[in-house]
Amino acid sequence: MSASLRISGYASLFNQTDLSGDKVGRGAFSASILSLTEGRLPMLFGHETASPIGVWDRLAEDQNGLFVSGRLIGGTTQTDRMVKLVREGAVSGLSIGYRVRRSVKTEAGRLLTELDLWEVSVVAFPMLRSARIIQIDDLFPSLPTLSEKGNMAYA
Repeated sequence: MSASLRISGYASLFNQTDLSGDKVGRGAFSASILSLTEGRLPMLFGHETASPIGVWDRLAEDQNGLFVSGRLIGGTTQTDRMVKLVREGAVSGLSIGYRVRRSVKTEAGRLLTELDLWEVSVVAFPMLRSARIIQIDDLFPSLPTLSEKGNMAYA
């Protein structure tokens, strides 16, 4: 059986400056989230659009930022490897792919006030260092296997 995980975290946090000098303001994602067909977005690795690794089923703005929860779906060499890397903590960052609809120029960069959200990627090094996976849950428990003594055990 291929490995699959549910992962959750903050893809963006409000009023925190990323490495390019941008900050996202509260409410920047609301219109985009409301316009999503079936409320889902693709989950990518490193913004690579050719090979999605899963789907984000839940996207919501809360007091901290953009919270996302979705399924990293195994079954290919790439996605099974991503499941292992995420599970082991080797890859824990999140990053948003978007188009700026409205922004305000600031001394440090931009305050992004309205964004058209396209995707959320799992990444090794997020532009906003605090945008991280904060919860990992197995979707499908391992299948029982026979131990050397013939007893049922979970791998």
